[in-house]
Amino acid sequence: APVTGGACGAFQAFSLFVKAKEVPASARGPAGGEGVRWRCCRQAFGELAGIHRHVALQHAGDIGQQAVAEVSPSSGPAPAGKADGLKGHSSSTPEISCTLPDTSHVSYDDLTSKVGEVLLYYCYCEVKDPEKLCAWQKALCQHLHLTGKVRVASEGINGTVGGSKVATNLYIEVMLSQPLFKDILHQEDFKSSAGGAHCFPDLRVGVFKEIVPMGIDPKIVSYKETGIHLSPQEFHREVEQYLSQASQGQSDTILLDCRNFYESKIGHFQGCLAPDIRKFSYFPSYVDENLELFKDKRVLMYCTGGIRCERGSAYLRSKAVCREVYQLKGGIHKYLEEFPDGFYRGKLFVFDDRYAICSNEDIVSACRYCGTLWDQYKLCSSQHCRQLVLTCPSCRNKGLTACCPVCQEKELKVTSMALGQTLKEECECTRRRPRVPIEHVSQRMLDTGK
Repeated sequence: APVTGGACGAFQAFSLFVKAKEVPASARGPAGGEGVRWRCCRQAFGELAGIHRHVALQHAGDIGQQAVAEVSPSSGPAPAGKADGLKGHSSSTPEISCTLPDTSHVSYDDLTSKVGEVLLYYCYCEVKDPEKLCAWQKALCQHLHLTGKVRVASEGINGTVGGSKVATNLYIEVMLSQPLFKDILHQEDFKSSAGGAHCFPDLRVGVFKEIVPMGIDPKIVSYKETGIHLSPQEFHREVEQYLSQASQGQSDTILLDCRNFYESKIGHFQGCLAPDIRKFSYFPSYVDENLELFKDKRVLMYCTGGIRCERGSAYLRSKAVCREVYQLKGGIHKYLEEFPDGFYRGKLFVFDDRYAICSNEDIVSACRYCGTLWDQYKLCSSQHCRQLVLTCPSCRNKGLTACCPVCQEKELKVTSMALGQTLKEECECTRRRPRVPIEHVSQRMLDTGK
């Protein structure tokens, strides 16, 4: 919420998004200055971005310290000894530190360098004040010039952020020093890949019910009921044994890909079962519709970074049909760090402007139009559609840039439609794919690892 206050410390309430009164409209006249909504350090700010930038650059070391008293829009710094906090709000809580790192020793060019990396991480823990954690995350990312997406909930935090190497190192350092994550989040929990702030269009930080959208209340299916975690080495041995037994028709195991169809299409573990679902929120229904498939089986689950397996394995276990449920700790990301030429073949799909990262030379998918081996996604060229399409350079040069013929036709209609009219996102791709597929997998197919 916007915060009033003329003291330098007023940024604290702003940075923590502590609810306080906005500068009243009556105070924004000639005396207060046109458009003035916040004051700090005797400066006036009319835009959210302006006051937030000022806070991040000028007051990094003060966040989490003693709050200042609420003062009038036109007053100066609060007198010493008069700072007793904003009414009805605590300036800090024992479990959340809102400190920002000191960047005075880092040059602006190093902090904003385009040569950097993308971090992927999550941490399940109890968060009593998600809004406060969210506000700190936003201030921290802006302070370090990071872009990306961060989801905060009462069950923890999930983030993928990009920036310079200096910025991401500082980010990890601060995250590991956060009391809320002590003894839960570790250095190895951060997965990194080449990239930077340019991999995301902006920064999005928000509070949600779940840190990964499975569509099931965390109170009903908790991360605390997750499957057995396997290190990349342990998972590698399990997959090796599974493939060996399957080739002899003796396997009692299912290697389950928890990701969406467009992710598994361009890369997957050999011999996996990859559900043809578009969203992870369809996964619970997929399990429900295919319970017989998992009956008395050992299930090896994997996903991109491990987070979907946390809730996915908990949901599968709640059905009490499997013999055992295991999951790959750290996901494909961590597995590829140790086994770049292991049992995972093809690209790893990522949710940013890169779409995929590579660890081996295998191409396991094909152009949608001509069938040539191809694994580089582009968005469907039809404006109303958000489908990803695999179309090779040759086909693109022929104008085949939509995900299907229906979209190819709709693209022409969109340009001739009256202003304000919109088309519902529906095409051949969405119409033909069942929301939740029912698997018709024979025992023989499972035994052979196909």
